[in-house]
This record gives sequence, C-alpha cells and structure tokens, in this order.
Amino acid sequence: MARTRYVPDRGLTRRMVLTMFLIGLLYVIFTGFLIAALGKAWPLIVLLVGGLFVAQFWFSDRIAAFSMGAREVTPAQAPELHGAVDRLCALADMPKPRVAVADTDVPNAFATGRSRKKALVCATTGLLRRLEPEELEGVLAHELSHVAHRDVAVMTIAAFLGVLAGLITRIALWTGLFGRGGRDNQNVALLLIPLISAVVYVISFLLTRLLSRYRELSADRAGALLTGRPSALASALTKVSGQMARIPTRDLRQAEPFNAFFFAPALSPGASLGRLLSSHPTLEQRLDRLARLSARLGG
Repeated sequence: MARTRYVPDRGLTRRMVLTMFLIGLLYVIFTGFLIAALGKAWPLIVLLVGGLFVAQFWFSDRIAAFSMGAREVTPAQAPELHGAVDRLCALADMPKPRVAVADTDVPNAFATGRSRKKALVCATTGLLRRLEPEELEGVLAHELSHVAHRDVAVMTIAAFLGVLAGLITRIALWTGLFGRGGRDNQNVALLLIPLISAVVYVISFLLTRLLSRYRELSADRAGALLTGRPSALASALTKVSGQMARIPTRDLRQAEPFNAFFFAPALSPGASLGRLLSSHPTLEQRLDRLARLSARLGG
C-alpha cells in the first residue's frame, strides 16, 4: 500500500476496522433473516442486494459528485484551486485527485472516491469566494487526508447497509414479497421486516456517526501537521461555521443530507446538533484541538 507524508492515525485505522467488522456482522445477520423470511424468493433479493452494493461502491464518487452538483474543472478554469491541490499533493507525496467545483453559495468542501486513483476533491464557489489562500489550503489538506487515510471508502461502504435496510422495507411493504406463504406468515413478515430493518438502520447510522466524528478530528490534525499551520485551518473553520448562518435555509436543507462528507456541517435554523446524532465534532472541540496542536508546534 503506497504511503503518503500524512501522519498515520492508528486510532482511525482501528475504528475503521471495528466499524467494518460490526457492519459486516450486522449485514450477515440481516441477510440471514431475509433468507429465512423469503423462502424460495431469496435469490432475487440476494441478486438485487449484490447489484446495489456493487453499484454503490463502484459509482459512489460519481453519485456523490452528481448529487452535490460538483463538476470537474481544469487548471485553466480554476487555477488557484488546482494550484493549491498541486502544492499539497507534492507536499504529501500522493497522486493528485480529480478537482471539482460545486456552484453553490454554501461554503464547504468534500472528498469522495473508493481509492486514491478514483478520488475527487471538491470546493464550493461559496468557499472559494470567502477564504484566503492559506485558509483554503488548510481545508484542502483536511480533505486530502480523507483520501490518504482511505476513510472515504469506508464511510461509503458503512453507509450502504442503512440504505439497504430502508430499501428492503419499502420493497416488502410495496410488493408484499415477504408474505408469499400464507396469511399467518404474511402478518408476521409485515410486522418483523420493518422492525428489523429499522433496528439495522439505527445501528448502522450510529456506527457511521461515531466513525464520522473521529475521522473529522483526525483529518484536522493530519491536515494541520502537513501544512504546519493549524491556525489557518482554525480560521477557516471559524469563518465557514460563522457564514452558515447567512446562507438561505432552503440551500442549507438541500445540503444537509451530505453533511457526513462535508468539511463543516451545513445546518438549517432549528436543526438538532445532538452529540450522538451529529456527523461532526462541535466547533469548540475542533478549535480546541487545533489550538493545542498549534501550541505544541510553536513550542
């Protein structure tokens, strides 16, 4: 496995392995339950589930980019953005990912892709317009660390089971596929399928949220160490979080479903930021970690 100059994070690696193990175990249990409930119809669902998983994994970068309105740009179209990515990739000794811009005033950035070769880093026009060059490099260093640590691919796979559970529930309720075996079996299936799917969704949701919060702290640290300027990243965090309040509520609500991939969460007024359900650590936590890192580097 090719290494980069990003500081490795064993804590992140352990958490990714544990999350994948628990998600895999949950997947096996859920699949076993479906096979028991389906009877002779189980090959159809197994085929459907397998096809969806392959599509989700292989096309996740395109799906995410399309959903968030990202479009790839050339160095001529976005020279400052490409220049910053070039400098950081040379500094980190890693392949340059594809570079994209999303035409939205919501100040944010994200990385996606199942591997370093397929990676894409995107910044919004709102972010490019608001940040100074050193702040932009801090944000991009944060996003590139997700690519270097491969946690983007893990998040994509981990999130799949929750999507699958919801899909299976809708299939069961719309088609009555699980009820082909008598009225008693049908009644039991109609009760159990939504219940089991809901439990699977909740567990996978909480697992991905726990991993998401840690990986953001890890990316803050790795990005700040790579550039040597924790204060620039802290400034970008403060500026981006403060500007969110000025973004129209409609735009924030459109961005909210993708918060787990964003540099900073886009939250509409009244949105809950409960610690258990949040995809990111609090702003105070991130700034405190960066301040301590800055003091350590200064000392």
